Amino acid sequence: MKRVVALVAVVALLLGSAVGVGFFVKTLWDSSPLGGSGAPERLEGDDDEGDATTAPDAALAPYYDQVIAWQDCGGGFDCGWLKVPLDYADPEGERIDLRLLKRDAATDERVGALVVNPGGPGAPGTEYAAAAQSVFRQPLLDHFDVVGFDPRGTGASKPVDCFTDAELDAYVAADPAPDTPAEVAEVVASNKAFFEGCRRKSGAMVDHVSTVEVARDMDVLRAALGEDRMDYFGASYGTALGATYAELFPERVGYFVLDGAVDVSAGTLEKNLVQAGGFETALRAYVRSCVDGGDCRLGDSVDEGVATIADLVEQVSRTPLPGSGDRQLTAGLAFYGIVMPLYNRSYWQLLDLALAKALAGDGSGLLESADLYASRDAGGYRDNSLEAIVAINCLDDPSFVPADEVPTHFDEFEKASPTFGKVFAWGLMGCAGFEGGPSEKVEIDGSGAAPILVTGTTRDPATPMVWAEALAEQLESGVLVRRDGDGHTAYNSGNQCVDEAIEAYLLDGTVPEDGLSC
Repeated sequence: MKRVVALVAVVALLLGSAVGVGFFVKTLWDSSPLGGSGAPERLEGDDDEGDATTAPDAALAPYYDQVIAWQDCGGGFDCGWLKVPLDYADPEGERIDLRLLKRDAATDERVGALVVNPGGPGAPGTEYAAAAQSVFRQPLLDHFDVVGFDPRGTGASKPVDCFTDAELDAYVAADPAPDTPAEVAEVVASNKAFFEGCRRKSGAMVDHVSTVEVARDMDVLRAALGEDRMDYFGASYGTALGATYAELFPERVGYFVLDGAVDVSAGTLEKNLVQAGGFETALRAYVRSCVDGGDCRLGDSVDEGVATIADLVEQVSRTPLPGSGDRQLTAGLAFYGIVMPLYNRSYWQLLDLALAKALAGDGSGLLESADLYASRDAGGYRDNSLEAIVAINCLDDPSFVPADEVPTHFDEFEKASPTFGKVFAWGLMGCAGFEGGPSEKVEIDGSGAAPILVTGTTRDPATPMVWAEALAEQLESGVLVRRDGDGHTAYNSGNQCVDEAIEAYLLDGTVPEDGLSC
């Protein structure tokens, strides 16, 4: 049986605002446009940098001079393509095409283009932009063209491919916490097979899907949009991408919102520990809500409720439950089915129903939730986000803990998360079997960039508040906004204080007080 350990290390970032769940479950709150009549004045480019299409290197001039051939692609959207070099060290070599989608500003008082990224890494940004009516509130929709792109290796932008659908099904379905030597050996073999599949099916593309390269693609996109400075909204992993852009092109930073921030300085062990604690906090908040609501089928206390869920997963690991059709609910699918709804409080009711079914012997509800995580439907996988997230994260940071050393970390992980600790501990070996590394790495402080707004949420399971605090501190111009609440990311989550601070910043250039708590 194949294992899903490679995915466990990065599950938190994929779900946060990926196409499968994050932006579809947000609620659009009504609001009036801010800032009075007319478009506000914007930051202007630095004269020393030339105009919008001036390339940072003469060899890149053909890319920076290109004009996007937008075409109507239905639904009120325009689509296009952007050419970028496969390898920025060889700009005259192979070229790849990135898929773009644009939603025009709803009024004549257009401010400019707002480039958006939903995170992952691996989520198609074009689908994020296509869901703009649900993701963003009306003040931003009125004044910005919302532009999404599928980052290299994802969506329609020369997507990385590693497994067949059947192989990926087995990969996701497997127990994420092996507990015998034979199962551990299968984990190692499965990871090796995954990365060999990436090499075999995707070739050189696997070596060129790094965050640094995507950030360089973003600057080519900025130029093609005719913007002297980029305005950007990145969620979850999209915050790491935005921070990387700010490091590489600080003079081109306009108004940047990094929502649900990632600590770009943290290593594998620290990230996994913090995320384990984040999911434990979110799970206990969910169970607390159930208990406080009365007649909670999970138990009469938070500890009882969490124990009920943990026991269910343990039982499923021994004996899978019937799901839908000929599919079963396995330990891996149960894990994803439980954590997926923790990303948004509005999904807690769905988790109630799915758990009730599972406790009665029917795994179909949790299976449906896991499929939503995986961008899977009856016809198979709708995109390559599960494969891309592993390829991108392991290229950015190929470090891992060998399988025989993972158990030495059990105590600290189970202290951080009694429920999910071992799952995240096994995630430490997620990149075992990957060969390669990024052609370029950067240390990030964003020196010279205009003020960058960084947000965090107190009970965010995927990118806990401590990460937002860390990123805001690391960026020289970082400004932190805290949201007290549940779920992943802060904007358009029902907190008017956060929403108005972000909209005033993007529309009027009003920088909130650093450390604003909402």
